Amino acid sequence: MEAFLYDEPISVGSFVPISAPMENEFYLTPTLSRLPMPTNTVNRRRLASRISKLGTETAFSVSSEAAELAAQGKKIYPFHIGDLNIPTPAHIVTAAKKAIDEGKTGYCAAAGLTPLREIIAKEIGASRGVTFTKDQVSVQPGGKAVIGKFLSSVMEEGDEVLYPSPGYPIYESQINYLGGKAVPYTFKETPFGYVLDMDYLRSLITTKTKVFIFNNYHNPTGASSSKEEMAEITRICVAHDLWVLADEAYFDLVFDEKPRSIVSFPGMLERTTILFTFSKTFCMTGWRLAASISPIAIAESISRLNTNQEACTAHFVQIAGIAAFSEEGKHVLEKTKTELKRRRDLIVTRLNAMKVLHTYSPPSTFYAYVNVTKAMKLLGETSVESFRRRILESTGVSFCTREHFGSPLRGEKNYYVRFAFSGISCDMINEAMDKLEAFFEESTGMKKMVNQFVDVNISKAMEVDVNVQPTVGSAAV
Repeated sequence: MEAFLYDEPISVGSFVPISAPMENEFYLTPTLSRLPMPTNTVNRRRLASRISKLGTETAFSVSSEAAELAAQGKKIYPFHIGDLNIPTPAHIVTAAKKAIDEGKTGYCAAAGLTPLREIIAKEIGASRGVTFTKDQVSVQPGGKAVIGKFLSSVMEEGDEVLYPSPGYPIYESQINYLGGKAVPYTFKETPFGYVLDMDYLRSLITTKTKVFIFNNYHNPTGASSSKEEMAEITRICVAHDLWVLADEAYFDLVFDEKPRSIVSFPGMLERTTILFTFSKTFCMTGWRLAASISPIAIAESISRLNTNQEACTAHFVQIAGIAAFSEEGKHVLEKTKTELKRRRDLIVTRLNAMKVLHTYSPPSTFYAYVNVTKAMKLLGETSVESFRRRILESTGVSFCTREHFGSPLRGEKNYYVRFAFSGISCDMINEAMDKLEAFFEESTGMKKMVNQFVDVNISKAMEVDVNVQPTVGSAAV
Protein backbone atom coordinates (compact mmCIF):
# COMPACT_ATOMS: atom_id res chain seq x y z
CA MET A 1 0.00 0.00 0.00
CA GLU A 2 1.36 3.41 -0.98
CA ALA A 3 -1.36 5.76 0.31
CA PHE A 4 -1.25 6.75 3.99
CA LEU A 5 -4.03 9.35 4.09
CA TYR A 6 -7.16 7.78 5.50
CA ASP A 7 -9.41 9.54 3.00
CA GLU A 8 -7.67 7.88 0.04
CA PRO A 9 -9.36 4.75 -1.34
CA ILE A 10 -7.39 1.60 -0.40
CA SER A 11 -8.41 -1.92 -1.40
CA VAL A 12 -8.01 -3.74 1.93
CA GLY A 13 -7.76 -1.16 4.68
CA SER A 14 -6.07 2.12 5.49
CA PHE A 15 -3.93 3.72 8.12
CA VAL A 16 -6.26 5.83 10.25
CA PRO A 17 -5.08 8.16 13.04
CA ILE A 18 -6.67 7.21 16.35
CA SER A 19 -6.14 9.97 18.92
CA ALA A 20 -2.47 9.88 18.06
CA PRO A 21 -0.40 11.56 20.79
CA MET A 22 2.35 12.34 18.31
CA GLU A 23 2.03 14.06 14.98
CA ASN A 24 1.83 11.75 11.95
CA GLU A 25 1.39 8.56 14.08
CA PHE A 26 -0.97 6.22 12.31
CA TYR A 27 -2.52 2.82 13.13
CA LEU A 28 -3.68 0.16 10.69
CA THR A 29 -7.41 -0.35 10.98
CA PRO A 30 -9.91 -1.85 8.57
CA THR A 31 -12.16 0.49 6.65
CA LEU A 32 -14.61 -2.13 5.47
CA SER A 33 -17.45 0.35 5.17
CA ARG A 34 -15.73 1.87 2.18
CA LEU A 35 -15.29 -1.45 0.34
CA PRO A 36 -17.77 -2.99 -2.06
CA MET A 37 -19.25 -5.97 -0.18
CA PRO A 38 -19.71 -9.28 -2.04
CA THR A 39 -23.32 -10.29 -2.41
CA ASN A 40 -22.73 -13.86 -1.17
CA THR A 41 -19.98 -13.81 1.44
CA VAL A 42 -20.87 -17.20 2.94
CA ASN A 43 -20.50 -19.11 -0.33
CA ARG A 44 -17.23 -17.36 -1.11
CA ARG A 45 -15.66 -18.74 2.08
CA ARG A 46 -16.68 -22.39 1.97
CA LEU A 47 -14.24 -25.21 2.61
CA ALA A 48 -12.84 -26.87 -0.48
CA SER A 49 -15.16 -29.59 -1.79
CA ARG A 50 -12.33 -32.15 -1.83
CA ILE A 51 -12.32 -32.20 1.98
CA SER A 52 -15.66 -34.01 1.85
CA LYS A 53 -13.85 -36.90 0.15
CA LEU A 54 -11.65 -37.50 3.18
CA GLY A 55 -12.67 -40.30 5.48
CA THR A 56 -11.44 -40.81 9.02
CA GLU A 57 -10.66 -43.51 11.56
CA THR A 58 -14.02 -43.99 13.21
CA ALA A 59 -12.34 -46.26 15.76
CA PHE A 60 -11.40 -43.04 17.53
CA SER A 61 -15.10 -42.25 17.99
CA VAL A 62 -15.33 -45.49 19.96
CA SER A 63 -12.47 -44.17 22.11
CA SER A 64 -14.48 -41.03 22.77
CA GLU A 65 -17.54 -43.03 23.80
CA ALA A 66 -15.43 -45.19 26.11
CA ALA A 67 -13.72 -42.14 27.63
CA GLU A 68 -17.10 -40.55 28.30
CA LEU A 69 -18.28 -43.62 30.18
CA ALA A 70 -14.99 -43.82 32.08
CA ALA A 71 -15.43 -40.20 33.17
CA GLN A 72 -18.78 -41.25 34.65
CA GLY A 73 -17.03 -43.91 36.72
CA LYS A 74 -17.53 -47.00 34.54
CA LYS A 75 -14.60 -49.38 34.23
CA ILE A 76 -13.57 -49.74 30.58
CA TYR A 77 -11.88 -52.74 28.99
CA PRO A 78 -10.11 -51.20 25.96
CA PHE A 79 -10.12 -53.58 23.01
CA HIS A 80 -10.99 -50.85 20.49
CA ILE A 81 -7.65 -49.26 19.53
CA GLY A 82 -4.56 -51.01 18.20
CA ASP A 83 -2.22 -49.23 20.57
CA LEU A 84 0.29 -50.94 22.84
CA ASN A 85 0.41 -50.72 26.63
CA ILE A 86 3.98 -52.02 26.44
CA PRO A 87 6.33 -49.05 26.90
CA THR A 88 8.88 -47.99 24.32
CA PRO A 89 12.15 -49.79 25.15
CA ALA A 90 14.34 -47.74 27.52
CA HIS A 91 17.37 -47.65 25.21
CA ILE A 92 15.25 -45.98 22.49
CA VAL A 93 13.99 -43.34 24.93
CA THR A 94 17.54 -42.73 26.17
CA ALA A 95 18.80 -42.24 22.61
CA ALA A 96 16.09 -39.65 21.94
CA LYS A 97 16.82 -37.76 25.15
CA LYS A 98 20.53 -37.73 24.41
CA ALA A 99 19.87 -36.44 20.89
CA ILE A 100 17.74 -33.60 22.27
CA ASP A 101 20.43 -32.73 24.82
CA GLU A 102 22.98 -32.63 22.00
CA GLY A 103 20.85 -30.19 20.02
CA LYS A 104 19.51 -32.59 17.39
CA THR A 105 16.32 -30.56 17.18
CA GLY A 106 16.71 -28.74 13.86
CA TYR A 107 15.95 -29.54 10.26
CA CYS A 108 17.54 -32.48 8.48
CA ALA A 109 17.39 -33.95 4.98
CA ALA A 110 13.89 -34.46 3.59
CA ALA A 111 14.56 -38.12 2.81
CA GLY A 112 15.85 -38.75 6.32
CA LEU A 113 19.16 -39.19 8.10
CA THR A 114 21.63 -41.22 6.06
CA PRO A 115 22.53 -43.63 8.91
CA LEU A 116 18.84 -44.39 9.49
CA ARG A 117 18.13 -44.90 5.79
CA GLU A 118 21.13 -47.21 5.54
CA ILE A 119 20.06 -49.38 8.45
CA ILE A 120 16.45 -49.55 7.22
CA ALA A 121 17.63 -50.63 3.76
CA LYS A 122 19.86 -53.28 5.30
CA GLU A 123 17.38 -54.69 7.84
CA ILE A 124 14.26 -54.61 5.67
CA GLY A 125 16.13 -56.14 2.74
CA ALA A 126 17.71 -58.91 4.83
CA SER A 127 14.43 -59.93 6.46
CA ARG A 128 12.75 -60.19 3.06
CA GLY A 129 15.57 -61.78 1.09
CA VAL A 130 16.14 -58.82 -1.25
CA THR A 131 18.62 -55.97 -1.54
CA PHE A 132 17.80 -52.29 -1.01
CA THR A 133 19.96 -49.17 -0.95
CA LYS A 134 19.51 -46.05 1.15
CA ASP A 135 18.39 -44.19 -1.97
CA GLN A 136 15.24 -46.31 -1.99
CA VAL A 137 14.33 -45.28 1.56
CA SER A 138 12.34 -42.19 2.51
CA VAL A 139 11.76 -41.61 6.23
CA GLN A 140 8.23 -40.59 7.18
CA PRO A 141 6.35 -39.18 10.19
CA GLY A 142 4.19 -42.29 10.52
CA GLY A 143 2.81 -44.96 8.22
CA LYS A 144 -0.21 -42.94 7.07
CA ALA A 145 2.13 -40.52 5.31
CA VAL A 146 3.42 -43.38 3.15
CA ILE A 147 -0.08 -44.23 1.93
CA GLY A 148 -0.93 -40.73 0.75
CA LYS A 149 2.48 -39.95 -0.76
CA PHE A 150 2.69 -43.26 -2.57
CA LEU A 151 -0.74 -42.75 -4.13
CA SER A 152 0.14 -39.15 -5.01
CA SER A 153 3.22 -40.45 -6.79
CA VAL A 154 1.62 -43.14 -8.96
CA MET A 155 -2.13 -42.56 -9.22
CA GLU A 156 -3.82 -40.22 -11.68
CA GLU A 157 -7.37 -38.98 -11.20
CA GLY A 158 -9.79 -41.70 -12.31
CA ASP A 159 -7.31 -44.55 -11.83
CA GLU A 160 -8.72 -47.58 -10.04
CA VAL A 161 -7.05 -48.80 -6.86
CA LEU A 162 -7.72 -52.24 -5.39
CA TYR A 163 -7.68 -52.18 -1.58
CA PRO A 164 -8.80 -54.60 1.17
CA SER A 165 -12.20 -54.27 2.82
CA PRO A 166 -12.43 -54.85 5.69
CA GLY A 167 -9.15 -53.01 6.01
CA TYR A 168 -7.36 -49.96 7.28
CA PRO A 169 -9.80 -47.12 6.53
CA ILE A 170 -7.13 -44.64 5.43
CA TYR A 171 -6.64 -46.56 2.16
CA GLU A 172 -10.15 -45.74 0.98
CA SER A 173 -9.95 -42.21 2.36
CA GLN A 174 -6.74 -41.30 0.53
CA ILE A 175 -7.80 -42.92 -2.76
CA ASN A 176 -10.99 -40.89 -2.78
CA TYR A 177 -9.32 -37.66 -1.66
CA LEU A 178 -6.71 -37.86 -4.41
CA GLY A 179 -9.32 -38.46 -7.10
CA GLY A 180 -8.92 -42.18 -7.66
CA LYS A 181 -11.63 -44.80 -7.75
CA ALA A 182 -11.54 -47.02 -4.67
CA VAL A 183 -12.30 -50.64 -5.58
CA PRO A 184 -12.54 -52.95 -2.55
CA TYR A 185 -11.62 -56.61 -2.61
CA THR A 186 -12.44 -58.81 0.33
CA PHE A 187 -11.90 -61.92 2.44
CA LYS A 188 -13.97 -64.98 3.11
CA GLU A 189 -14.26 -67.03 6.26
CA THR A 190 -13.29 -70.69 5.99
CA PRO A 191 -12.94 -73.48 8.58
CA PHE A 192 -9.24 -72.56 8.69
CA GLY A 193 -9.47 -68.79 9.05
CA TYR A 194 -9.79 -65.80 6.74
CA VAL A 195 -8.47 -65.93 3.18
CA LEU A 196 -8.65 -63.60 0.21
CA ASP A 197 -11.56 -64.15 -2.16
CA MET A 198 -9.32 -64.54 -5.21
CA ASP A 199 -12.12 -65.14 -7.74
CA TYR A 200 -13.81 -61.94 -6.65
CA LEU A 201 -10.48 -60.08 -6.76
CA ARG A 202 -9.84 -61.18 -10.34
CA SER A 203 -13.30 -60.02 -11.38
CA LEU A 204 -12.54 -56.46 -10.24
CA ILE A 205 -9.60 -55.79 -12.57
CA THR A 206 -10.23 -53.50 -15.53
CA THR A 207 -8.12 -51.55 -17.98
CA LYS A 208 -8.21 -48.67 -15.49
CA THR A 209 -6.74 -50.66 -12.59
CA LYS A 210 -3.44 -49.03 -11.64
CA VAL A 211 -2.60 -49.95 -8.04
CA PHE A 212 -2.95 -52.94 -5.73
CA ILE A 213 -2.76 -52.34 -1.96
CA PHE A 214 -1.77 -55.47 -0.05
CA ASN A 215 -1.84 -55.57 3.75
CA ASN A 216 -0.19 -58.76 4.84
CA TYR A 217 -0.33 -59.28 7.78
CA HIS A 218 -3.87 -58.02 7.91
CA ASN A 219 -5.74 -55.56 10.07
CA PRO A 220 -8.47 -56.29 11.22
CA THR A 221 -8.65 -60.06 10.57
CA GLY A 222 -5.10 -61.02 11.56
CA ALA A 223 -5.01 -63.08 8.34
CA SER A 224 -1.75 -64.33 6.87
CA SER A 225 -1.58 -65.02 3.15
CA SER A 226 -0.18 -68.42 2.19
CA LYS A 227 2.67 -68.79 -0.31
CA GLU A 228 0.14 -69.93 -2.88
CA GLU A 229 -2.08 -66.93 -2.31
CA MET A 230 0.88 -64.56 -2.60
CA ALA A 231 2.08 -66.30 -5.75
CA GLU A 232 -1.35 -65.75 -7.32
CA ILE A 233 -1.33 -62.09 -6.30
CA THR A 234 2.08 -61.81 -7.94
CA ARG A 235 0.74 -63.30 -11.19
CA ILE A 236 -2.14 -60.82 -11.20
CA CYS A 237 0.06 -57.78 -10.50
CA VAL A 238 2.68 -58.73 -13.09
CA ALA A 239 0.12 -59.65 -15.76
CA HIS A 240 -1.67 -56.32 -15.37
CA ASP A 241 1.49 -54.30 -14.68
CA LEU A 242 0.20 -52.85 -11.39
CA TRP A 243 1.96 -50.70 -8.86
CA VAL A 244 1.86 -52.33 -5.42
CA LEU A 245 1.78 -50.86 -1.92
CA ALA A 246 2.79 -53.57 0.55
CA ASP A 247 1.59 -52.36 3.96
CA GLU A 248 3.81 -54.46 6.23
CA ALA A 249 3.15 -52.70 9.53
CA TYR A 250 2.72 -56.09 11.25
CA PHE A 251 5.47 -58.00 9.45
CA ASP A 252 7.47 -58.39 12.66
CA LEU A 253 4.46 -59.56 14.69
CA VAL A 254 4.01 -63.03 13.18
CA PHE A 255 3.72 -65.69 15.87
CA ASP A 256 3.78 -69.18 14.43
CA GLU A 257 5.68 -69.00 11.15
CA LYS A 258 8.40 -67.10 9.36
CA PRO A 259 6.98 -63.89 7.84
CA ARG A 260 6.81 -63.52 4.05
CA SER A 261 6.83 -60.39 1.92
CA ILE A 262 5.28 -59.96 -1.52
CA VAL A 263 8.42 -58.06 -2.56
CA SER A 264 10.36 -61.35 -2.44
CA PHE A 265 8.35 -62.88 -5.29
CA PRO A 266 9.69 -62.67 -8.87
CA GLY A 267 8.64 -59.54 -10.71
CA MET A 268 7.53 -57.66 -7.59
CA LEU A 269 10.67 -55.79 -6.50
CA GLU A 270 10.48 -53.25 -9.32
CA ARG A 271 6.80 -52.44 -8.75
CA THR A 272 6.43 -52.54 -4.95
CA THR A 273 6.66 -49.91 -2.23
CA ILE A 274 6.95 -51.30 1.28
CA LEU A 275 5.34 -49.42 4.16
CA PHE A 276 7.48 -50.04 7.23
CA THR A 277 6.59 -48.53 10.59
CA PHE A 278 8.35 -48.46 13.95
CA SER A 279 4.99 -48.19 15.74
CA LYS A 280 4.18 -51.86 16.22
CA THR A 281 7.64 -53.40 15.87
CA PHE A 282 9.29 -51.25 18.54
CA CYS A 283 6.28 -50.04 20.59
CA MET A 284 6.64 -46.52 19.22
CA THR A 285 3.06 -45.68 18.18
CA GLY A 286 3.17 -42.07 19.37
CA TRP A 287 6.65 -41.32 18.05
CA ARG A 288 5.37 -41.14 14.47
CA LEU A 289 8.25 -42.79 12.66
CA ALA A 290 8.02 -44.90 9.51
CA ALA A 291 9.59 -45.30 6.08
CA SER A 292 8.77 -46.13 2.50
CA ILE A 293 11.13 -48.48 0.65
CA SER A 294 10.48 -48.11 -3.08
CA PRO A 295 11.88 -48.18 -6.59
CA ILE A 296 14.13 -45.11 -6.79
CA ALA A 297 11.76 -42.99 -8.93
CA ILE A 298 8.99 -43.38 -6.36
CA ALA A 299 11.39 -42.83 -3.46
CA GLU A 300 12.49 -39.52 -5.01
CA SER A 301 8.88 -38.47 -5.56
CA ILE A 302 7.93 -39.30 -1.96
CA SER A 303 10.90 -37.32 -0.63
CA ARG A 304 9.88 -34.35 -2.78
CA LEU A 305 6.46 -34.55 -1.16
CA ASN A 306 8.23 -34.59 2.22
CA THR A 307 9.82 -31.25 1.32
CA ASN A 308 6.44 -29.79 0.39
CA GLN A 309 4.49 -31.11 3.36
CA GLU A 310 6.45 -31.45 6.60
CA ALA A 311 10.04 -30.76 5.46
CA CYS A 312 11.42 -33.68 7.44
CA THR A 313 10.73 -36.14 10.23
CA ALA A 314 11.94 -34.91 13.63
CA HIS A 315 15.72 -35.27 13.89
CA PHE A 316 15.83 -36.70 17.43
CA VAL A 317 13.05 -39.19 16.59
CA GLN A 318 15.17 -40.51 13.73
CA ILE A 319 18.10 -40.91 16.14
CA ALA A 320 15.79 -43.00 18.31
CA GLY A 321 14.93 -45.06 15.23
CA ILE A 322 18.60 -45.90 14.69
CA ALA A 323 18.80 -47.15 18.28
CA ALA A 324 15.70 -49.30 17.77
CA PHE A 325 17.53 -51.58 15.33
CA SER A 326 20.18 -52.54 17.90
CA GLU A 327 20.46 -56.05 19.32
CA GLU A 328 18.68 -54.78 22.41
CA GLY A 329 15.79 -53.67 20.20
CA LYS A 330 15.53 -57.10 18.62
CA HIS A 331 15.54 -58.72 22.07
CA VAL A 332 12.69 -56.47 23.22
CA LEU A 333 10.74 -57.33 20.06
CA GLU A 334 10.90 -61.03 20.93
CA LYS A 335 9.65 -60.30 24.46
CA THR A 336 6.81 -58.24 23.01
CA LYS A 337 5.80 -61.08 20.69
CA THR A 338 5.84 -63.55 23.59
CA GLU A 339 3.51 -61.33 25.62
CA LEU A 340 1.16 -60.69 22.70
CA LYS A 341 1.01 -64.42 21.97
CA ARG A 342 -0.04 -65.08 25.59
CA ARG A 343 -2.82 -62.54 25.24
CA ARG A 344 -3.88 -63.97 21.88
CA ASP A 345 -4.15 -67.53 23.17
CA LEU A 346 -6.15 -66.37 26.20
CA ILE A 347 -8.67 -64.18 24.40
CA VAL A 348 -9.29 -66.66 21.59
CA THR A 349 -9.95 -69.43 24.13
CA ARG A 350 -12.27 -67.25 26.20
CA LEU A 351 -14.22 -65.89 23.24
CA ASN A 352 -14.80 -69.30 21.67
CA ALA A 353 -15.88 -70.75 25.03
CA MET A 354 -18.96 -68.50 24.92
CA LYS A 355 -20.37 -70.53 22.00
CA VAL A 356 -22.37 -67.57 20.68
CA LEU A 357 -19.11 -66.05 19.44
CA HIS A 358 -16.52 -67.53 17.13
CA THR A 359 -13.03 -66.51 16.11
CA TYR A 360 -9.80 -68.00 14.80
CA SER A 361 -6.38 -67.78 16.39
CA PRO A 362 -4.72 -65.02 14.34
CA PRO A 363 -1.26 -66.05 13.07
CA SER A 364 -0.14 -62.41 13.18
CA THR A 365 -0.99 -58.87 14.38
CA PHE A 366 -2.76 -58.35 17.71
CA TYR A 367 -6.37 -58.58 16.58
CA ALA A 368 -9.08 -61.19 17.03
CA TYR A 369 -11.75 -60.86 14.34
CA VAL A 370 -14.93 -62.30 15.82
CA ASN A 371 -18.08 -63.57 14.12
CA VAL A 372 -20.96 -62.27 16.26
CA THR A 373 -23.82 -63.25 13.95
CA LYS A 374 -25.26 -65.82 16.36
CA ALA A 375 -24.98 -63.54 19.38
CA MET A 376 -26.77 -60.74 17.53
CA LYS A 377 -29.60 -63.06 16.52
CA LEU A 378 -30.05 -64.22 20.10
CA LEU A 379 -30.12 -60.63 21.32
CA GLY A 380 -32.53 -59.55 18.60
CA GLU A 381 -30.00 -57.06 17.21
CA THR A 382 -29.94 -56.22 13.51
CA SER A 383 -27.25 -53.52 13.68
CA VAL A 384 -23.70 -54.42 14.62
CA GLU A 385 -23.15 -50.85 15.85
CA SER A 386 -26.17 -51.10 18.14
CA PHE A 387 -24.81 -54.44 19.36
CA ARG A 388 -21.42 -52.82 20.09
CA ARG A 389 -22.90 -49.88 22.01
CA ARG A 390 -25.19 -52.13 24.01
CA ILE A 391 -22.27 -54.23 25.19
CA LEU A 392 -20.09 -51.18 25.90
CA GLU A 393 -22.77 -49.51 28.02
CA SER A 394 -23.67 -52.74 29.84
CA THR A 395 -20.21 -54.20 30.49
CA GLY A 396 -17.54 -51.60 29.70
CA VAL A 397 -16.08 -53.98 27.09
CA SER A 398 -15.11 -51.72 24.20
CA PHE A 399 -14.34 -52.98 20.68
CA CYS A 400 -14.72 -51.97 17.04
CA THR A 401 -17.00 -53.44 14.40
CA ARG A 402 -16.65 -54.36 10.75
CA GLU A 403 -18.08 -50.96 9.90
CA HIS A 404 -15.01 -49.22 11.31
CA PHE A 405 -12.84 -50.83 8.61
CA GLY A 406 -14.19 -49.57 5.32
CA SER A 407 -17.59 -49.39 3.71
CA PRO A 408 -19.43 -52.74 4.02
CA LEU A 409 -19.82 -54.57 0.73
CA ARG A 410 -23.01 -55.69 -0.93
CA GLY A 411 -23.81 -59.30 -0.19
CA GLU A 412 -22.18 -59.49 3.24
CA LYS A 413 -24.25 -61.83 5.40
CA ASN A 414 -22.40 -62.18 8.68
CA TYR A 415 -21.48 -59.65 11.34
CA TYR A 416 -18.00 -59.18 12.78
CA VAL A 417 -16.22 -57.21 15.47
CA ARG A 418 -12.54 -56.72 16.20
CA PHE A 419 -10.88 -57.17 19.59
CA ALA A 420 -7.42 -55.56 19.82
CA PHE A 421 -5.44 -57.26 22.59
CA SER A 422 -2.41 -54.97 22.30
CA GLY A 423 -3.34 -52.57 25.07
CA ILE A 424 -4.75 -54.80 27.79
CA SER A 425 -3.17 -57.28 30.20
CA CYS A 426 -4.10 -60.94 30.59
CA ASP A 427 -5.73 -60.22 33.97
CA MET A 428 -7.88 -57.52 32.39
CA ILE A 429 -8.72 -59.81 29.46
CA ASN A 430 -10.01 -62.44 31.87
CA GLU A 431 -12.04 -59.86 33.77
CA ALA A 432 -13.52 -58.49 30.54
CA MET A 433 -14.42 -61.96 29.30
CA ASP A 434 -16.15 -62.70 32.62
CA LYS A 435 -18.22 -59.53 32.16
CA LEU A 436 -19.06 -60.43 28.58
CA GLU A 437 -20.03 -63.98 29.47
CA ALA A 438 -22.28 -62.75 32.28
CA PHE A 439 -23.87 -60.23 29.91
CA PHE A 440 -24.89 -62.94 27.45
CA GLU A 441 -26.21 -65.17 30.21
CA GLU A 442 -28.13 -62.44 32.01
CA SER A 443 -29.69 -60.77 28.98
CA THR A 444 -33.38 -61.52 28.60
CA GLY A 445 -33.85 -65.16 27.73
CA MET A 446 -30.20 -65.59 26.83
CA LYS A 447 -29.15 -68.32 29.23
CA LYS A 448 -31.85 -70.73 28.06
CA MET A 449 -31.27 -69.85 24.41
CA VAL A 450 -27.49 -70.22 24.69
CA ASN A 451 -27.92 -73.72 26.08
CA GLN A 452 -30.18 -74.60 23.17
CA PHE A 453 -27.51 -73.46 20.71
CA VAL A 454 -24.47 -75.14 22.26
CA ASP A 455 -24.64 -78.28 20.15
CA VAL A 456 -25.63 -76.60 16.89
CA ASN A 457 -23.05 -76.92 14.15
CA ILE A 458 -21.12 -73.67 14.45
CA SER A 459 -20.50 -73.26 10.73
CA LYS A 460 -24.22 -73.58 9.96
CA ALA A 461 -25.23 -71.19 12.73
CA MET A 462 -22.83 -68.56 11.50
CA GLU A 463 -23.41 -69.23 7.81
CA VAL A 464 -19.74 -70.03 7.25
CA ASP A 465 -19.10 -71.76 3.94
CA VAL A 466 -17.29 -74.92 5.01
CA ASN A 467 -16.64 -75.86 1.39
CA VAL A 468 -14.66 -72.64 0.89
CA GLN A 469 -16.73 -71.59 -2.10
CA PRO A 470 -16.13 -68.09 -3.50
CA THR A 471 -18.35 -65.42 -1.96
CA VAL A 472 -18.59 -61.68 -2.26
CA GLY A 473 -16.85 -61.35 1.05
CA SER A 474 -17.39 -61.59 4.71
CA ALA A 475 -20.04 -59.66 6.43
CA ALA A 476 -20.02 -56.24 7.70
CA VAL A 477 -13.04 -50.72 11.34
